[in-house]
Amino acid sequence: MLLRLEQLALPSVRAIGIAVRPLEDTAILVTEYLRHSLQYRRLLMRVPLTAGGYRERLLDAMASLLVDLHRAGVYWGDCSLSNTLFRRDGGTIQAYLVDAETSETYAALSDGQRAYDLDVLVENVAFGLADLAAYQGHPEAMDEQIAAAESVRHRYTALWRELHDQIDIQAGDRFAIQAHIRRLNELGFAIGEIELLPGEAGTVRLRTAVAQRDFHARELARRTGLVALEGQARLLLNDLREYRAWLTYFERRPVSSVEGASRWQAEVLEPYLDRLQAVIGPGRDPLQAYCDLLEHKWLRSERARQDLGLEAAFASYVAAGAPAPEGSDSAPALDVEPLEALAMSEDDLAPDV
Repeated sequence: MLLRLEQLALPSVRAIGIAVRPLEDTAILVTEYLRHSLQYRRLLMRVPLTAGGYRERLLDAMASLLVDLHRAGVYWGDCSLSNTLFRRDGGTIQAYLVDAETSETYAALSDGQRAYDLDVLVENVAFGLADLAAYQGHPEAMDEQIAAAESVRHRYTALWRELHDQIDIQAGDRFAIQAHIRRLNELGFAIGEIELLPGEAGTVRLRTAVAQRDFHARELARRTGLVALEGQARLLLNDLREYRAWLTYFERRPVSSVEGASRWQAEVLEPYLDRLQAVIGPGRDPLQAYCDLLEHKWLRSERARQDLGLEAAFASYVAAGAPAPEGSDSAPALDVEPLEALAMSEDDLAPDV
């Protein structure tokens, strides 16, 4: 099943082989270590289980993973936080299927199969979040965690409709077509094909076929040769565009996209990646650390109501310990607003155990 998921380019761990003990009639499935990944407990342990923060991004990731699987005709059967690994992806989280023991593939799933798989996901996520709240010493928060888990259903349904519903537009309204494509691109989906079907008087029905969720990752690779996750690529492309605009303004001449990409890599990205690598060590993803730095810069500038610059943000970020859940257990973790997390003391962030 894992080999099938790999063929479909779906987010899952990769099978390496099987270690068999014939006399005991037992075996162990061996998978490749997923670098920079976290279990949900590690991701959520050091921040409050409240609205916002990593919990909301984790719920989005679970809904998105199930949508990706169902679109490919994959029935999971045992969707849970414990059967999933997570990687921070820019400002989002990417979920990866780990346990495919109960999974099955079909040409397409029925609505009933999808609904049952979604029910299992909601129930298991509720159990996982409530269990974590109790483990952190906050049993009074268990009901709120169960309610939060129910939101996975709404997130799944909204994304499924965005990808599959056909919309009615006025005949000849190219702006509506472009707006729909842009919305899908913003979600990370590349467009496979567009079809206009006859509708009622004066309208046509727009149907789009979406490809894999790698629109920005492919664009970044085309421009720079960099390999990044989708959410990382989106942030990096925005940083590249901002730097190119800055070059055009201060050098008083047009700067081509090729020159802009080359100079951004040589003058901004690579020097800061080298400096970050010395701070974060070998266990963390340097591209994600740079994305964290960009987010840190944005929040500091927003509060100051002026651009404080990347160098000042770097100094502040390093002074705070370059926090991330992938780091050491002694380091504070980033939340939705890193500055608020950084303002907390170590005791504030540590779990109650």
